[in-house]
Amino acid sequence: MAVIVTSIVLLWTRLEYSELRGWHPLRVTTWDAFGYYQYLPAIFIYHDIERQDWVAGVDSAYHVIGDGGLYQLMDLENGNRATKYLGGTAMMELPFFLVGHAIAGITGHRQDGFSPPYQWAIAIAPLVYCCFGLWLFRRVLLRWFSDVVVAFVVPTLVLATNTIQYISVDGAQTHGFLFALYCAVLWTTVKWHEAPRKRWALATGAIIGLACVTRPTEAIMLFIPLLWNTGIKEMAERKWGSVSAHRSHVFLSSGAAFLMLLPQMAYWKVVTGSFIFDVGSKWDLLDPHWRVLVGWEKGLIIYTPITLLFIVGLFFMRGRPWLKSVLAFSLLNLWIIIAWHDWRYGGSYSARALVQSGPVWGLAFAALVDKTFGTRWRWPLITACTYLLCVNLWQIRQYNNGVIKYDGMTRDEYARIYLK
Repeated sequence: MAVIVTSIVLLWTRLEYSELRGWHPLRVTTWDAFGYYQYLPAIFIYHDIERQDWVAGVDSAYHVIGDGGLYQLMDLENGNRATKYLGGTAMMELPFFLVGHAIAGITGHRQDGFSPPYQWAIAIAPLVYCCFGLWLFRRVLLRWFSDVVVAFVVPTLVLATNTIQYISVDGAQTHGFLFALYCAVLWTTVKWHEAPRKRWALATGAIIGLACVTRPTEAIMLFIPLLWNTGIKEMAERKWGSVSAHRSHVFLSSGAAFLMLLPQMAYWKVVTGSFIFDVGSKWDLLDPHWRVLVGWEKGLIIYTPITLLFIVGLFFMRGRPWLKSVLAFSLLNLWIIIAWHDWRYGGSYSARALVQSGPVWGLAFAALVDKTFGTRWRWPLITACTYLLCVNLWQIRQYNNGVIKYDGMTRDEYARIYLK
């Protein structure tokens, strides 16, 4: 029921911020989302992945590249233009793109990759993936927690954070798709450790490879299966014994991950002449930007303060099989996110680059909820989470109405508009 309710709210939010509710016509493949999506029309409609001469005509009709010029593409010395965005998102959007293309032909819309059927198809894609992902995540949680705890954790994780924005409204970016992949890798990791099978090794490797070709920094997803069941000496001995007994699974998993990288490498070879291409990311690893977490412009803890409870939950995981997985992932992921040179991550509500971490942090949050529900602190926790969930849903409305700015917020401005 928790997954169904959460899915209904996600779908309602998508419909709420569309022309069906009086908003401007739906257009999700713009700005960064255009960079991730443009592989599909380039390959299947315009048959031009090298020069990308079709972009100017599409932009004049639909205004997809944003106000900053064609920053999504880079001019190369060989005369081609390469996108600086990786193709994992496009790979996940492909089935929905094909459906949108067919519907456009049936309904008489332009089959140009950007008319309304395509926009709706791409807008629905992350909803489908994430609803299925939440179903898997629920099944993971039920192995250690009661149905009551799980029913509380699932909707809170999504609706009390900026996750809802990046699944339902700005879903054509990477974060909603990656959120679903993290749910999936938790499931395949659990299944392999319960009963090592080739299919779970293959699935785990494919998910990690797809995550990497969506955002390379998601390579840290590897720490989830790698460190699972290693928090206690006896558990670790059994885990590594199982790995040793199924060495072929390691090669199968690695091979599946590599296969997911091949389409991206093929694209780079055709366009740039090399199988590996530097897309130009820059990191300040020795001088991270803590304002990503606590800054008033779009700090995670400021705008989605329930994440403090996720962090507190890290201290309640003693004896859990995911202890080292979640700790290692959380520390590395936080450092990578706050160390990126462009710490604003473009226009966003709260710290959007941490959305995909939700399912992993959800394990820690569930441990906290499970511990608290057996004490007198149960009702204060429920009250606080309910309040923060309502505040977040209100702020989602403020953000999409321009009350909360996508850039440049200050402490005084936030205080002035809080709950107004």
